[in-house]
Amino acid sequence: MNLKAISPFLKTHAPKAHWLQYLESGDIKPYVYVRSENHILHPGSRHKLDWFPWRPIYIDPFNLDEIEFAEKIYHLENTAFGPSAMPIPRWVFYDCGVMPGFVAGFAMRTSQLSPAMCKAMNIREEGMGPRHEWTPLSLFIIIPTMKRGEWVAHNLCAVNSLLEEKDRFYALGFLSKAFGLWYANVKSCCGMTQWGNTALKLHSHYGHLQVLTAYTPVHSHAKTITYRSQVNVKSWESFFTRQEDIQFLEKYEPSGLMIDPLQENSMIDLHRRIQKGEGPYFLGAMDIASKKLTDSLVVYQSKG
Repeated sequence: MNLKAISPFLKTHAPKAHWLQYLESGDIKPYVYVRSENHILHPGSRHKLDWFPWRPIYIDPFNLDEIEFAEKIYHLENTAFGPSAMPIPRWVFYDCGVMPGFVAGFAMRTSQLSPAMCKAMNIREEGMGPRHEWTPLSLFIIIPTMKRGEWVAHNLCAVNSLLEEKDRFYALGFLSKAFGLWYANVKSCCGMTQWGNTALKLHSHYGHLQVLTAYTPVHSHAKTITYRSQVNVKSWESFFTRQEDIQFLEKYEPSGLMIDPLQENSMIDLHRRIQKGEGPYFLGAMDIASKKLTDSLVVYQSKG
């Protein structure tokens, strides 16, 4: 078997990601769940990165014989987001994700799943045959927008949220989104998450995070931030190293404003400033990483 080695950076800076050894053995692989018309031309050609040398598994959502993989995706996503009352209905996954977009993540050979993962993913021995060779461990959905080069990150989840801490795969969610952005050659990525959500600590590392909405009553959860990042793989390294992003410090400075994730008025005030054409405003990945989810965050603006 011709195995591909883990990148030197990940081997050095992500020692807690022991699951990467399964990538080298071929028991875990990235997967691409996309209809043939949506296949990416020249995948991974935009961003120079050596983190993902493995050829992904290609699964066709139009193939009736692959329905079990989709059922496992539904189980993973619905179990992960059920407590927040935001699981994706099947028709939304198909109409808004599969048909216009790109779905990817990591999958593990079902026969190699730990007992804890089998329980989390509701896998029984009869579900380990040839037709059920792979089980998705994570899910990342991105959808292209009418703005050329810009995509919307619609959903990100990983089996970690269903497991006790000792059984989790470190940085699985972060690397799943990284793989999708890299593979699909995404230039600009927008997304949504709620203030005070742990997801903000992850999403702020893919590029300098611009605040598009600080308060979003159009959403089911009004206390939602809409953000945009110009994808920059150099920023990804700081997720592991926890070193300050020098490019960010060179470009931006504190605006004198703060955002309080516990105060709706704080969100509305920042949003009205954006609405009036002030800004653009940004959040700093290291500021977010160093604080509790309930702490106020510094709002940055461009220098000069």
